Amino acid sequence: MVMADPSLLRELVERCESLRRSLARGGSSAETARELEDVTYTLCVVTGTRQLDAALFVARRQLAGSLARHQPLHPSG
Repeated sequence: MVMADPSLLRELVERCESLRRSLARGGSSAETARELEDVTYTLCVVTGTRQLDAALFVARRQLAGSLARHQPLHPSG
């Protein structure tokens, strides 16, 4: 399975969450909705999914896996 760069995934997830919060608060401008559509599309493409909830799930799982792979098993010190 191809995995997106963790920094790209993190950026897309954070942007998506920010836009969703903005829309939920009533900041539903056409521009914000379009931005969310764009971010959703990109997130779905990089995670190989078709729906936002699935894309967020996969992205978060990949981010957690990436973090686990880069953490030392035993802390230094």
